[in-house]
Amino acid sequence: MRILHVNKFFDLRDGTDIYLHGLMERQKSSGHEPHVLATRASTNAETPDAHLFTERLDYARREAWSKDARKAAAFIWNREAARAMTEALREYRPEVIHLHNIYHHLTTSILRPIRASGIPCVQTLHDYKLACPNYKMFTEGAPCERCRGGRYYEAVRHHCLAPSFAANALAMLEMNLTKATQAYEKSVDYFLCPAQFMANKMRDWGEPPSKLRYLPNPVELPTEVADGSGSYILYIGRLSAEKGVEVLIRAAAAVPECKLKLAGSGPEEQKLRALARSLGADNIEFFGFVRKPELKEKLRQAAALAIPSVWYENAPLVVLEAMAMRLPVLAADIGGLPEMVESGKNGLLLKPGSVPAWTEGLRKFLALSADERSALGEAGRRRVEENFTWELHLERLGKVYREAIRSS
Repeated sequence: MRILHVNKFFDLRDGTDIYLHGLMERQKSSGHEPHVLATRASTNAETPDAHLFTERLDYARREAWSKDARKAAAFIWNREAARAMTEALREYRPEVIHLHNIYHHLTTSILRPIRASGIPCVQTLHDYKLACPNYKMFTEGAPCERCRGGRYYEAVRHHCLAPSFAANALAMLEMNLTKATQAYEKSVDYFLCPAQFMANKMRDWGEPPSKLRYLPNPVELPTEVADGSGSYILYIGRLSAEKGVEVLIRAAAAVPECKLKLAGSGPEEQKLRALARSLGADNIEFFGFVRKPELKEKLRQAAALAIPSVWYENAPLVVLEAMAMRLPVLAADIGGLPEMVESGKNGLLLKPGSVPAWTEGLRKFLALSADERSALGEAGRRRVEENFTWELHLERLGKVYREAIRSS
């Protein structure tokens, strides 16, 4: 089967990129012919499809007024991307199109040639952008659903994307145009939701239930797993407000016997380092950004993974990686996390945003015997083997592709 994947980036810097690369590699190994359309940058992975990639615009940098005006227009409707999509459809002749994250860089401009082609199209919802202007349903330190019902002006009122008025106004305009034209809904046959929570939330926000398909994320099963002798709790991820790391740091500071190590960087890194110092938390260590091979080794040597998020997590790959490595997971009871972590079975679910709950949770975990921790890890590995393998994912995805082809 010829498959055209479309994503705004073709790097290896976040979960969506990693999933896309893994999927394309396995589809090719299975005899399919995957192609990709993305934006052009020095950080791109190598691909023979790069000749059709479009310019990647830097929306975070102020430039000459003429360049900024062009970027603002492309934020809503990228004509170059539309032309590239038309050319990709002509050159690759895909039997199915698989969209990932296209907003702000490729934009809904690419949906017009897709509709005109009549080629079946599916989209994986890696985040909440189908409904939410800032794609996280999180602002001002808490989950946010103010925009439900088309109230996208709330993004301007609450500065959901950036401090500036212009960025938020553009996001509001883009969402209003997208929903007024039903651009996604008229172009995409099925929206693939990595968590049932995502599917339910999209339905609640007015997306057609008949187009929503639950398709859990996959993970590779490693042969080297945690040996149960780990001495620290590990956090892996972005250091930003929605990740709830401040709660985890405050909880760990109250449990001096708990060694907490944090791998990642982000806008709150300096603030969080200062917080740990002010609390006199010598049991907390920051690694900063850590590359993938080293991350796997840190996971293998950990006692548990902590995910203290305070936003609607979708289906984080790092949770599946920890479970596949037979590592217990301490997770916030929010979003799609309870679909992955069952409290008392393969980890602990704790109240999001609550320092007392996380303090108690850390103490409870540290009080477990080696056998009890091992049992949690074994249960997590079995859960992955039964629900989240690449083999199962490819089989389920293939069924959705075929269903889309039959319905077109």
